[in-house]
This record gives sequence, C-alpha cells and structure tokens, in this order.
Amino acid sequence: MTYVKKKIINTTENYALLNGLNMYYEIHGTDKPLVLIHGAFGSIKTNFGNILPAFAETNQVIAVELQGHGHTADIDRPLTPEQMADDVAALLRYLNIENADIYGYSMGGDVTVQLAVRHPVLVRKIIFSGGPSYHPDGFYPEFLESEKMMKPGKTWKEYYDSIAPNPPDLPVMIEKIKQMIQTWKGVPSEDLQAIKAPALLIIGDSDIVRLEHVVKMFRLLGGGVPGDLVGIPNSRLAVLPGTTHSSLIERADWLLSMIREFLDAPMPK
Repeated sequence: MTYVKKKIINTTENYALLNGLNMYYEIHGTDKPLVLIHGAFGSIKTNFGNILPAFAETNQVIAVELQGHGHTADIDRPLTPEQMADDVAALLRYLNIENADIYGYSMGGDVTVQLAVRHPVLVRKIIFSGGPSYHPDGFYPEFLESEKMMKPGKTWKEYYDSIAPNPPDLPVMIEKIKQMIQTWKGVPSEDLQAIKAPALLIIGDSDIVRLEHVVKMFRLLGGGVPGDLVGIPNSRLAVLPGTTHSSLIERADWLLSMIREFLDAPMPK
C-alpha cells in the first residue's frame, strides 16, 4: 500500500462535522500522512507538543482532538475506542487521504488499534505508545483501582478550561472516561492476529500495563521470532527504561528516533 500525497494549507483551526461530531484537527507539514491521536484527558498540545514540529519536517501531520477533548465539544453519546476510531476514519475520508500511518498515545493507542481492525484500508503502519494493551487483565490492578477516583490536576483543568468549547462539561467527561475504562472488553486475539499493518508497541518499564501482557500482544501482532533465522518481523517492541506512563511522552529523542526508523522501513511484500 502506498501513500497518497496531498498538500493542504496549514491553518490554526480546522473543524469537520463527522458522525454528528464537530471534530477539531490540525495539519502541519506536507508529504507522507501521519495521524496523531492523544490519550484520555489529553490534547494535541499536551501529548504531542514536544514532538509534533519534528514530525512535521518530514510528514503531513494530521493531529486530532477526540470527542470531548481539547477544542472538540462533547456530544450525547458514550466514549468508546470503536466510535472514536470511526470518527478518525471519517476525518481521513473527508480529507481524501486514502491511507496513513497512525500514532496513538494511551487511549489514542486503543483508537489506533481499532482503526487497524475496523478500517484497515486506511492504515499503513500503527504505533501504540504508553500502556499498549489488548485486554483489561493487562493493567496493574492498582491502576484500575485508582481510575475509580480519577480527578484531573489543577494545571490540566486550567488548560482544559482555556480551550474547551464548554468547560462546565468536564464532570460529565470524567464520568464518561471512567465508564469507558470500566466497561472496556479489549480486542479479541483473532482481531489482532488479522491486522496486516506493521505495528510498533512502545511501553515504559514502569507503565500502567504489565510487560508480560505487552509481550503477548507483540506476539499476536507477529513479533517475538528468531529474526536471524526467519527475518525481522513486521511488528516491533520497545521498552523505555526508567519511564512511567506519563513520562513516556516526554522522551522526545527516543520516540522520534524509534518512530522515524520504523516508519521509514520498507513495507513488507
């Protein structure tokens, strides 16, 4: 599958009405399309502000803000990775982009996997950084327990209030995210095995997901083989030392070097 090159003039604010959602997105740079999908309570600036400019030097970066996040207002429907993936897919079709590389952080990684499952023709390669998981049992129990009491910090709330179309909606969003986490059933193993797009999983060694779980996911995506005998697999796994879930997005140098090399590698025949 090849890239479709499409030059789009950058603007500071872009909205597209998709599936009843007025989605905010930004486009930076030209050439090979790379979609950035933030995590829960995240935004383009908070999750990708330190690496987006570097990617824009070599890619047409399409950064999105999902339902109820950043500049995108909430609407009357639950939050699910499947629905958010459908929204991103609708945006790509709206922009006439036939296929793109997809990079998701945390919840955005779940959306990325759903894009590869539900809309494979739109996806060239996928990157899931920060807590790669495919089943709820992959999370540390302590993390799941803490999520029941989740409350955004003061700095994050101030930023949310400064850009959100409807800041008073924040308590509703918190409950929707809690509900999404508590009801998430994961991705069936057969769906992961059916993904044809090469995948790069990136996790911190002190992340919110058990390393053993990520290795299982890596194997389901075709990794974990003796490369000297059978060749390098399509999928890759990176474990960043001394790195937590929240600090992973601050490892700009590591992330850029790994992701660029992965994206530049030839597609499997």
